[in-house]
Amino acid sequence: MLFNIAVLLATLVAMEGVGTLAHKYIMHGWGWWLHRSHHRPHLGMLETNDFYLLALALVATALVALGKAGYPPLQWVGGGVAGYGLLYVVAHDGLFHRHWPRHPRLLQPYLKRLYRAHRLHHAIKERTGSVSFGFFYAPPFEALKRQLRERRRD
Repeated sequence: MLFNIAVLLATLVAMEGVGTLAHKYIMHGWGWWLHRSHHRPHLGMLETNDFYLLALALVATALVALGKAGYPPLQWVGGGVAGYGLLYVVAHDGLFHRHWPRHPRLLQPYLKRLYRAHRLHHAIKERTGSVSFGFFYAPPFEALKRQLRERRRD
């Protein structure tokens, strides 16, 4: 049981790296055609960018199914992927983009740092030139502001 929990937690942590790389090189790369909707004003709650979350859910489901079919650790990897997706929806969509009926004030320094970094990420409306691609890790705010100024200058 401890091994399973360790696999789940390790997957949650590893998913931040996977998510950061996917956001930078897929969503802001060849997959921009889907992600573009997330950097533009939109009506309603759904956008084409949500297909990435659907893809993540399908990967998690497949991993859990493979785990049940005879490869037990994959079930816990799938649980970690699903958990990351759930945390993403709560933090990113709920807290940062305020897609909830209530808009809580972010008083905790870690959440404020993530929120401010995400705002800087969205300061750029195009595919290139953005900063801070992580979802649960953000470099210091001043460093991000400096990067953004340098990229705007270039």
